[in-house]
Amino acid sequence: MIFQDKVIIVTGASSGIGAAASHLLAREGARLVLSARRKDRLDLVSDEIRDSGGTAVTVRGDVGDEDHARDLVATAVDTFGGLDAAFNNAGTTGDMAPVADLSAENWETVLRTNLTSAFLLAKYQLPALVARGAGSLVFTSSFVGHATGFPGMGAYAAAKAGLVGLARTIAVEYGPRGIRANALLPGGTETDMAPQDAEARDFIRGLHALKRMARPDEIANAALFLLSDKASFVTGSAFVADGGNSTSKT
Repeated sequence: MIFQDKVIIVTGASSGIGAAASHLLAREGARLVLSARRKDRLDLVSDEIRDSGGTAVTVRGDVGDEDHARDLVATAVDTFGGLDAAFNNAGTTGDMAPVADLSAENWETVLRTNLTSAFLLAKYQLPALVARGAGSLVFTSSFVGHATGFPGMGAYAAAKAGLVGLARTIAVEYGPRGIRANALLPGGTETDMAPQDAEARDFIRGLHALKRMARPDEIANAALFLLSDKASFVTGSAFVADGGNSTSKT
């Protein structure tokens, strides 16, 4: 098991990519600290992991809250003795509208949930990783804002593009201390955040070279690679797992 006894934080763990990654990490031996806002769904994921013989504790909260970022690391250290990696995955699309019609409140909410939260999480995770002498951070970004833009998604695109810059800065600042940081850029994925309208989903499938959307476990496997020692020479990357979305023009 490639994460045997490794302590890993996963945010946005109650559904979608975060839940899939949590299950996969647990099966590979990780001891997990899981975060999400929805207590019932978060508890369901942790119960399933424990029922399958894995190890997980939960800390309900909002990733945009600095106290929550601090509590996650404190829980990892107090419960399991330290921190080895984190999958900072929580995010939101927010309300969609042209830039001139976006409210400042919506802009700030989307940036806080997607980008400011990543800063706050890393702020507390990095000292714990330094104390371990090595570690890996993975931030869930997107092809939106990196390879392409979509109408109505200005705030989301700005936040997700910002994660690439944050990961690259952490990579150069903390690489000498054995810490890697990468941004994971999924394509369209079958999660609660995906459009539920059949026509919209068909359109999104057509954007990809594979002509389909990803399963959450497919993106989770990419995250596991980046978190693991198998990616020991991968840092500062915008790691694309988008089914050919960024290369397809057909």
